[in-house]
Amino acid sequence: MALPSFFRSQRAVFSASVVLRAVFLLYGLWQDANSPMKYTDIDYYVFTDAARAISHGQSPYARDTYRYTPLLAWLIYPTVWPGKFWFSFGKILFAVGDVAAGWMMFRILKEYRKMSDERALKFASIWLLNPMVATISTRGSSEGLLGVFVTALLWAVLAKRIVLAGLLLGFAVHFKIYPFVYAASIVWWLDESKNKKIRDKTARPSASLVDQVLAFINPQRITLAVASLLAFLGLNVGMYSSYGYPFLEHSYFYHLIRIDHRHNFSPYNTLLYLNSSPKPTESGSGVQSFELERLAFLPQLLLSAVFIPLALAKKDLPSTMLAQTFAFVAFNKVCTSQYFLWYMMFLPYYLPDSTLLRSSMIGITALVLWVAGQVAWLQQGFQLEFNGHSTFVPGLWLSSILFFLVNVGILGVIIHDTRSKAHSGFRKQGKRT
Repeated sequence: MALPSFFRSQRAVFSASVVLRAVFLLYGLWQDANSPMKYTDIDYYVFTDAARAISHGQSPYARDTYRYTPLLAWLIYPTVWPGKFWFSFGKILFAVGDVAAGWMMFRILKEYRKMSDERALKFASIWLLNPMVATISTRGSSEGLLGVFVTALLWAVLAKRIVLAGLLLGFAVHFKIYPFVYAASIVWWLDESKNKKIRDKTARPSASLVDQVLAFINPQRITLAVASLLAFLGLNVGMYSSYGYPFLEHSYFYHLIRIDHRHNFSPYNTLLYLNSSPKPTESGSGVQSFELERLAFLPQLLLSAVFIPLALAKKDLPSTMLAQTFAFVAFNKVCTSQYFLWYMMFLPYYLPDSTLLRSSMIGITALVLWVAGQVAWLQQGFQLEFNGHSTFVPGLWLSSILFFLVNVGILGVIIHDTRSKAHSGFRKQGKRT
């Protein structure tokens, strides 16, 4: 009886989420001091080194492998101050971001899914009390901050705070490129098809292309586009004026040709590894072989930014954003554990009416296969990284394909569930700006 009463108390759930992260943070300090296998993510040292470069009046890109917006280095600037506490400031900030994102999830479930406090807390706890989420943020990954921006974006759209939504969208894309895929879903969702006058006008057989275009370009869509572009361009102009071309090169252009074959679950990882070695030109003609790292974007972007939004967005916006993110991560040419948080933040909205919960057999099978796919890859990755065994073929490649197929299967369930909805479970608010 203790567990149901636990979820009736906001204080209990949020206190537990804070304690969980504090425990992981303290354990991480102990492991870093006493174990050859460090708890702190290598990326965190990259972040803190970039912040240190800024403190010395240098560019954050003076730190090799810093591939992020300078804003991130500025946000964790206190890590350059003396003392172990200040070195952990970034981890604390990311963990606070986790909890803040969870609080917004709770509010969204209450206000727009019309859940009771207890039910909303249960589903928000998928994020708040998830050890994987807590571990990743306390190891020093910035995904917790991204969770705040994306969850706030969803809230702003549902609340019809269009200017705020546009500003958040522009900021999120500047901070981490991939949220741009949500623009298509949000724009498609912001229709006025419930306006009888507009619906009747565009539904007539005699409706011209001009009528349909004018109906599509409504004030909300224009406001969203202008606000998001102003935020995105304003931030980029500011960063470019301060840090020049290296900002564009490392924050954006690098990701078009990124090859990261050692520690990711992507089905492309072995092919990219083999493709990364120098190759002679074809028949001495000077024509290089095709660039797989660029072609890999094609199926990924078509699915996540075009097909899924058009097919699902008007059914259920949060579930559509989940499907988009799931497809983006599964088909990405680089796929690490941190990226799983990108779609986990949407699970509280999707799961309540999902096949994965309605059918325990399907849900348990999907979870077991998802975990097993990672375990199979990690076993092969351990042999490669720590024992020096070449496991790229067939071990890593086959385990990557297995995990990819599992993800495609789960994506199929998500898409089927969302398409089956008669209308969105998330109620649209009246017009606001």
